Amino acid sequence: MKGYWIVRCEYHNQEAFERYAEAATEIVKQNSGTFLVRGGNQVNKEKATLERTVLVEFPSYEVAQSVYDGEEYQNAVKHIEDCSFRDFVISEGL
Repeated sequence: MKGYWIVRCEYHNQEAFERYAEAATEIVKQNSGTFLVRGGNQVNKEKATLERTVLVEFPSYEVAQSVYDGEEYQNAVKHIEDCSFRDFVISEGL
């Protein structure tokens, strides 16, 4: 079964976000991931407040987890750890 990163987020430092996004894009590609949603228009419903949504599909749930846990991705996250608020979920697909 496929694995997904489902991320709702906001960033407060554009420069740091761009460094993170560049690194994360390469890491996702190197691990056969595909961005299905990456920002763009959205309408928040109910109690949703975060301004950006990202959805990444990986070949499997296990790959999605291992990429997130990997040293490369965790180093990329360091760019935004002090300037972001994120709700990050790894989910198994159908």
